[in-house]
Amino acid sequence: MLAGMSCDKYDDPAKNPYKSLDLSTRSAEFARQGNTFAFNFLDRVNTAEEGDYIISPLSMQFLLGMLLDGARGETADEICDVLGYGAGEVDAVNEYCLSMLEQLPSLDKKTKLSIANAIFVNNRYPLLDTYKSTVGQFYQAEVANLDFSDAAGSLKKMNGWCSKKTNGLIPKVLDDVSADMLAFLFNAMYFKGEWKEKFSKGNTADESFTMEDGAKKKVWMMKIEKNYAYQDNDDFRVVRLLYGNGAFSMLVILPQAGKTTDDVAAALKSCDWDKFVQSMVSCHVDLWLPKFETKFSKKLNDILSEMGMPSSFDAAKADFLSMSDYALCLSFVKQDAFIKVDEEGTEAAVVSSAGMKLGSANLGEHVVFHADRPFLYLITEASTGAILFAGKYSGK
Repeated sequence: MLAGMSCDKYDDPAKNPYKSLDLSTRSAEFARQGNTFAFNFLDRVNTAEEGDYIISPLSMQFLLGMLLDGARGETADEICDVLGYGAGEVDAVNEYCLSMLEQLPSLDKKTKLSIANAIFVNNRYPLLDTYKSTVGQFYQAEVANLDFSDAAGSLKKMNGWCSKKTNGLIPKVLDDVSADMLAFLFNAMYFKGEWKEKFSKGNTADESFTMEDGAKKKVWMMKIEKNYAYQDNDDFRVVRLLYGNGAFSMLVILPQAGKTTDDVAAALKSCDWDKFVQSMVSCHVDLWLPKFETKFSKKLNDILSEMGMPSSFDAAKADFLSMSDYALCLSFVKQDAFIKVDEEGTEAAVVSSAGMKLGSANLGEHVVFHADRPFLYLITEASTGAILFAGKYSGK
């Protein structure tokens, strides 16, 4: 059972009216383009995974947006393309992410949604002030300096941040920290929504569930008969379950007979999803839905490279010098996620993380230089080496 969902005072629609996002024309277009990224991302993960999974395309958009602000040239263009936007659209991506960050959490008083971003930096290698300013302005990102040579202390702080921002659902993201890393970037999202139409616990029963290989197992199946928005096509059938005031919903996408989830994931990439959703109609639905929990963790280097941003992971090609003079390339990108669905509603959390490798990390031999005796000095012009002034300081 989901705890802490006592929100009866908001059952009156007048006290919790439906609100939509107020987006600029360009940001609204980006939201639609974001679905293209989402379905491509879903299809890639679905192909790679045989078991249950839970991912967050929106969380990955926030993480890639912060990386985009630190990228240049081909690296930046590839990230834009993977996100579904045109090359050079960095400013518009920032505007879109800020709008989502500021507005999404306040759409429904019966639904809790929190979004947080952070960058933890090796304290020996600073980020550029321009980069810190940008991610602070558009992603409200916390930037903290850590001593990566203290691996245990750094892990405690970063994993602690992830745990706190996901209400304890994802207590650990990183297993180790090495001193040859420049920074770790995180997006964390936490969602807790109460069904508008709750399932009666008394109706939940142990029912047969047929898996994709044809094997059968018993699962706890929640049951309800209500009016829901519904639509279908040749590949799948969809029912929409609302949370709270309807600002958020779960769309359950069931393959048609003879189809698989692979067929559905592929079909979603080519269908006009907006048109499909707009065509949904109210039907009296006899709904069965499994009661379940899923935990998932996946490194996404190969998937993102295959989607079109291989340069980000290539030390010879990556260009993240808008982030730091010491930035080299991405070491990893991963997602850790959790979801729980029961009669009351849904609780879910995700952390998207990325590790940035150090470039030019060799500090050379440790030198002590104490100018505590007479010395000479030169003032020169950089491009030619011309000596403008020369002098001596003797302390007299």
